[in-house]
Amino acid sequence: MSQPIRILELRSVRGTGGGPEKTILLGTARTDPARFAITVCYIRDARDPVFSIDAKAATLPVNYVELVERHSFDPSIWPALCRIVRERRIDIVHSHDYKTNLLARLLEKTGRAKALSTVHGWTGHSRRERWVYYPLDKRILSGFTRLIAVSSDIRSELVAAGARPERVSVVLNGIDHRTFKRDRSRAAAARVRWGFSLADVVVGAVGRTEPQKRFDLLIEAVAALAPRRPELRLLIAGDGSRREQLEALARTHLPRHVYQFIGNTPDVGQVHHALDVFVQSSDYEGTPNAVLEAMAFETPIVATDVGGTAELVVHGVHGLIVPPGDRSQLVAAIEKVLDDRALAGTRVAAARTRVEHELSFDARMRSVEAVYSDLATQLKPARAAAAA
Repeated sequence: MSQPIRILELRSVRGTGGGPEKTILLGTARTDPARFAITVCYIRDARDPVFSIDAKAATLPVNYVELVERHSFDPSIWPALCRIVRERRIDIVHSHDYKTNLLARLLEKTGRAKALSTVHGWTGHSRRERWVYYPLDKRILSGFTRLIAVSSDIRSELVAAGARPERVSVVLNGIDHRTFKRDRSRAAAARVRWGFSLADVVVGAVGRTEPQKRFDLLIEAVAALAPRRPELRLLIAGDGSRREQLEALARTHLPRHVYQFIGNTPDVGQVHHALDVFVQSSDYEGTPNAVLEAMAFETPIVATDVGGTAELVVHGVHGLIVPPGDRSQLVAAIEKVLDDRALAGTRVAAARTRVEHELSFDARMRSVEAVYSDLATQLKPARAAAAA
């Protein structure tokens, strides 16, 4: 097409966000503006005191706007969104969550733009989400023109909910391997920063402290290993609704000097430079960015076989994969990494090579841009008519 495809990345999130924010902001920053004119639009709740996506966007070359809502069902959002779509002549509304999926579908039905959604999964745990929002979301998504699923499992869920298989593309999350790279000279300072010594063996995790992450299982696994490994330490980076309960659980099972909860940190690299083993203990994931970060930082990985994890990490090649919810196998896998550091080093080298080639952010964006271009072929007749 002679002019760039105009895209609105649309997302609603509270707090600091998560993996999708990295995907949206970094992806937009790396897209060729001559081919794709992208506006990033976040719906922000006025009552949210810790929203910080605007600060992240300010550090990147992205066109960022916000719609501020007074509450979750603020009707003023609709005319404001329509105005953005009209004034910026948006061709494709690319949504990323159940709220913006509904808005994108309504915009498509009114003829304002084509709807595309990247489906990151359904990770919430409230009764309203599980029994109302998520079933409705799957029904809405089944009518989309195109869908991007971040794992094969999510694609299967979409097809089972009624989405036409030929409309659903699997695009695994990617990572900027140039930015996320281990510098071994940082290890000592990173350990001091979090209160550990070079003699400690640090097992850790990065993610929201929510039920599906099963950090309780990780705490119990470390507690099971601690009697025979007094040098073992636990580091959990992230915040969320269960942080206080998890800290209470850690106090019950572990001496105080053994564990650290550090909350959200802007420098995930500092966390990985302190780790000997990264553990994902989740019951549910989409395609976990935390695992991609561990692969890029060459941190040995133990992860549960959920969502797209096993599509990122081949068991025994890039890391160790265990069944979800099985503490004994989680313990055994962590111990296997610690017992054979040489073999673990072979796996992390293979993981690093994989993110540099197959799972790079560049490779992911090429796949997403192909979907944009495919949708754009449906825009040509409308543009020709408008020009006439």
